[in-house]
Amino acid sequence: MLKQTALHAAHKSLGGKMVPFGGWDMPVWYSSAREEHLAVRTVVGLFDVSHMGVLDVRGPHACAFLDHVATNDVSRLAVGRSQYAYLLDDAGAVIDDIMIYRVADERYLVVVNAANNDKDIEWLRAQNAGEFACDLRDLRDPTAGADMRVDLALQGPASQVLLEKLLPDAAAIAALSALPWAGIFETTLAGHTAFVSRTGYTGERIAYELFVHPDESVALWHALLDAGARPCGLAARDSLRTEAGLPLYGHELAGPLALAPFHIGFDNFVKQQKPADFIGKATYAAYAAAAKSRLVRFRMNEKGVRPSKLGDPVLDRRGRVVGTVTSCAQDTAGFLTGLALLESAAEPGTGFAVVALPERMPDLLKPFAPFGSRALVPDAMTVVGRWRKE
Repeated sequence: MLKQTALHAAHKSLGGKMVPFGGWDMPVWYSSAREEHLAVRTVVGLFDVSHMGVLDVRGPHACAFLDHVATNDVSRLAVGRSQYAYLLDDAGAVIDDIMIYRVADERYLVVVNAANNDKDIEWLRAQNAGEFACDLRDLRDPTAGADMRVDLALQGPASQVLLEKLLPDAAAIAALSALPWAGIFETTLAGHTAFVSRTGYTGERIAYELFVHPDESVALWHALLDAGARPCGLAARDSLRTEAGLPLYGHELAGPLALAPFHIGFDNFVKQQKPADFIGKATYAAYAAAAKSRLVRFRMNEKGVRPSKLGDPVLDRRGRVVGTVTSCAQDTAGFLTGLALLESAAEPGTGFAVVALPERMPDLLKPFAPFGSRALVPDAMTVVGRWRKE
């Protein structure tokens, strides 16, 4: 049975189209993916991401523990700041990508992917035995009591102005205004205690994630909508992150292609020179040194072509398969933009073609295709910069 967030009834009342995602029943859109994508890029969108896992790690050895299991340098993380990192297994393969927030001297919040929540907790608990013995809790679990937290994401250029309407006083407004990228502080929003971080998964730099108790998430959701936010679903979240060049676990990380940070341009989040050794370090380094394939971001040359998907082949000018699509979605300008793994790096401006394969192989692939059937025609695309420019 699919799990439901506390906002499930609110999504249905807003006309949300519900779909299974990572074991949860989640809204894919309310009006359309296109409208919601543009709302985030031009004004402000609100996402229910309370299906994501939120863990609490605290104690005198919390920093050492996280430095042991995560690839980034947690020892450099000041109170009130956050960082992106990976969990690797002993073979150097990606278990998950995570966000680590330091909210007090000996307390950290760790956000993990929804579908990976249970396996991540089990793995982290196994590593926590012995010398570390941190207090490790799942903040979606009711046993966390008043400390329970779930995540809402407010993204887009008008996000700060909207949040200011819900803050309690001038000091909180000043704290929000001074908040740097990846910063986090605790305050109240519309009377609800919350951690506010300037982070997100859309490529917007004016973007926030709000960690609130699940019992208060519905009231805060409605307060944000009343203040002017537009509800957005999974489809817009995917098209926004694809346009921005951000990876999705199962597509650009791990998954059928077994992708790692060195494939996708995120190797700077693996601090091989940090003082603490982390799990998988040696094997990861060996794989990274030998890897040649690289992820690129591309844009289709024409509008209206068939969308490609994970596994569709990328061809060079002679028709040779030189890569595979990992993600593709419509961008702000209305073109299809995507990510693809190529056998070797390619500079922006390099041309390729994509064959958008149908879900079912048609008769045209049989020895004698019937007259009048439609053949698969490669569509031209061009490699663009790895990251979206605002």
